[in-house]
Amino acid sequence: MKLDILVIGAHPDDAEISAGGTILSCVAQGKKVGILDLTSGELGSRGSGELRLKEAEKASQILGIHARENLFFADGFFARNEDAIRKLIGKLRFYRPDIVLANALHDRHPDHGRAAGLIADACFYSGLRKIETGQEVWVPSALFHYVQDYYNRPDFVFDITPYWEKKIEALKAYSSQFFDPFSQEPETPISGENFFRFLQARAMDFGRPAGFLFAEGFVAARTVGINTFDHFR
Repeated sequence: MKLDILVIGAHPDDAEISAGGTILSCVAQGKKVGILDLTSGELGSRGSGELRLKEAEKASQILGIHARENLFFADGFFARNEDAIRKLIGKLRFYRPDIVLANALHDRHPDHGRAAGLIADACFYSGLRKIETGQEVWVPSALFHYVQDYYNRPDFVFDITPYWEKKIEALKAYSSQFFDPFSQEPETPISGENFFRFLQARAMDFGRPAGFLFAEGFVAARTVGINTFDHFR
C-alpha cells in the first residue's frame, strides 16, 4: 500500500496526542495516512500492552486511517541498532510514504528521543540500494518531528481547528491512559484531569501566531525548501 503520510510513534497514543488533528485533516483532504507503533506500551503504569492494542484499533477507526501496524519492539528497551533499523526500512519501503511524522527529538519519555533518532536513521538508510530487503529503495520527501510533552519551538504549525473535538474523541479511545475518576491504577503525567486542558492550551498557543484557533507543531529534520509563497498563513 502506497501511503502519502506515515506517522510513527514509540507507543500507541503518541501519534494521536501530538498529531491526531493533523491526521484527521489529511484524511479529510483525501490523503492516505497510516500509523506505525514501535511498541505496545507494555511498560506503561496503566493498562496493558494487550489493552492498548485494542484501544489503538478503536482510535484508528475514529481517525479513519488506512493502515496501522505495531512492530512490537520492547517498550523501554528497544535500541537504535541494525536490527531495528532494518525492520523500519522494510516498512518504509513497503508503505513508500512521501511524508514521515515522528517522535520528538528530545522529550520527557526517553523512548521518544530514541525513537526519533531511530526513525531518522531508517529514513536515510532506506534509500541505500546496498541494504537489501527484496524491495525497491525508498526515501521519504520529508521527515518532521511532532512536538510532544516538552515544549519545542515549532518550525511550522498545522491548523487542526475543525478537527479538535474529533481528536479528543480519538484520544478517549485510550480509556486506560487518561482521566478516569473510578480508576484504581497509578496516576501518570497524562492521566490527570487537567491533561486535556494542557493539550488545548498547547494547541491554542501553537495556533495563535498563525491565526488558527488550534494547531499542532512540528520541527523539521532539515531545512525546508519552497518554490512558492502562495500557501502561507
